[in-house]
Amino acid sequence: MTTEQDVRDVARHAKDAAADLAPLPRATKDAALHAMADALVAQTAAILTANARDLANGRDAGLSDAMLDRLALDDGRVAAMAQGLRDVASLPDPVGEVVRGYTLPNGLDVRQVRVPLGVVAIVYEARPNVTVDAAGLCLKSGNVALLRGSASAYESNTALVGVLAEAAEKAGLPAGSVQLVPGTDRESVTHLMRARGLVDVIIPRGGAGLINHVVENSIVPVIETGVGNCHVYVDADADLEMAERIALNAKTHRPSVCNAAESLLVHRAVADEFVPKVVHALRAAGVTVHGDETVLALAGGNAMDGPPVLPATDEDWAAEYLSLDIAVAVVDSLDDAAKHIRRWGTGHTEAIVSNSQPAIRRFISRLDSAAIMVNASTRFTDGGEFGFGAEIGISTQKLHARGPMGLPELTSTTYLVTGSGHIR
Repeated sequence: MTTEQDVRDVARHAKDAAADLAPLPRATKDAALHAMADALVAQTAAILTANARDLANGRDAGLSDAMLDRLALDDGRVAAMAQGLRDVASLPDPVGEVVRGYTLPNGLDVRQVRVPLGVVAIVYEARPNVTVDAAGLCLKSGNVALLRGSASAYESNTALVGVLAEAAEKAGLPAGSVQLVPGTDRESVTHLMRARGLVDVIIPRGGAGLINHVVENSIVPVIETGVGNCHVYVDADADLEMAERIALNAKTHRPSVCNAAESLLVHRAVADEFVPKVVHALRAAGVTVHGDETVLALAGGNAMDGPPVLPATDEDWAAEYLSLDIAVAVVDSLDDAAKHIRRWGTGHTEAIVSNSQPAIRRFISRLDSAAIMVNASTRFTDGGEFGFGAEIGISTQKLHARGPMGLPELTSTTYLVTGSGHIR
């Protein structure tokens, strides 16, 4: 059982490290990131051995295929994590950036400058790559990383944090700049959420249950990342070959992640032509289609080999499947598509496929999501794809940060006011 004192000791160590980490120059931080990347590659065998133990435990515990996919590491994924650190090192350092600056009529110089948040705790599920992405982004932005992964990835995360922390300290970062929060039980998360004054912000990444638990119970400020019930809408003026490619990519490229499409909406004007083709293509790719009455009528039954076409329920419209399942509906208009998305969506990512600029503008204006794709797959809502190098999460809230969170989103600001003996 992890005690509150265990967690607070780690957080207090992190708070001390934050004071020494914040003023370090970019060159020191970048050198540490490169050293961490090299260490990951050098220690790949040990990392994969630890990951194999997690996978075996996960299979014994009955983890779903989607969760096992998120948990699994191989040579390529470790190499990709290392490259992610190098990519972050190549990005501009946000610390010290002047957001705005001006001189007042009385001669005072006012500058709003980016500064680190301090101690950033990330609570997340399964995916060990989050351990590396989060550590890299936090360190580059001058923040200490407190990492609390799920019990299912405990062996992997222990190995990864051990490699990262040793390399970072050898490269000149303060001891305690990257730490694993002790414990695998829920109590350790509770203690972390109560470490106000030691932890500056908590960022939960995972399913709705984890996110809601942190948001509803933490007394430490929270940046909420959201689940992804993402939609693709095929407009009356869509290029249907393009629409099919986008729908297939958005659903099947990597179905276990939050930017995968979970719902497909088709304008009635093109449904007779498009629905049979796209349902056939989806089923051929191994996707189970959950359709409304019109889709069921147009889909041609279950004669072909492949997963079935099933009647959709309210649970399907609301689902973040994270699997090879998709809910498909035919809508009478663009406004009906937007209404459906507003009711069932999670504010993550929506896509429209259309050649009509008025339709595209209306779609954008009728929705309020963190990202909207125009003639592109929902899979592009990602820090790496946006050029951030990596991401700490995808925020669906409206305060401080929204969408993929890169380096600038891990800073706050300080006002620096310089005078020459001014008094008021």
